Amino acid sequence: MTDQTWNSRVRDQLAWHWTNQLRERLDGLTDDEYLWEPVPSCWSVRPRRAGVGPVPVGSGATTIDFAMPQPDPAPFTTIAWRLGHVIVGVLAVRNAAHFGRAPTDYQSFEYAATASTALAQLDTEYATWRTGVESLGETGLDRPCGTAEGPYAERPLAELVLHVNREVIHHLAEVCLLRDLYLHTHRPTRQEAS
Repeated sequence: MTDQTWNSRVRDQLAWHWTNQLRERLDGLTDDEYLWEPVPSCWSVRPRRAGVGPVPVGSGATTIDFAMPQPDPAPFTTIAWRLGHVIVGVLAVRNAAHFGRAPTDYQSFEYAATASTALAQLDTEYATWRTGVESLGETGLDRPCGTAEGPYAERPLAELVLHVNREVIHHLAEVCLLRDLYLHTHRPTRQEAS
């Protein structure tokens, strides 16, 4: 049995999920799936000035529907919105705060208009996160999160790493489920196929 450290264990939790249950399931994501709205009034990413959220944010030609505080009940969100949330709110903001990535936030990020661009952004932010967590070693996991994590500033980085693992696993499992739903609701009928 290989000796493992706590750092490798927390990294491997997400890496195993990424490699064995997640990333391949995102391959081939089409723009139609990415932007599909399974119910009316979904939050998504949209061309600037076309948003349905109270505060569309983003720096490029595409913005993400947003509100603070979040409405109750929370709006249903598209694959595009969920990927944007993971890319920016879960990974990129933390990569900037803790691992040297250029500063970013929901307002300044350039959201992807296409599925392929979003997946490239996701891969980049995931790789930065994984490398950053590895660089913490054992002692870095015990270091306080710092002011970037607001009320959790004094909590150890290990808790943040575990939280990010949960968020990535949770939200990207939702993306996979939406892909399944899209597949099963957009199949041609036998009559259409013939």
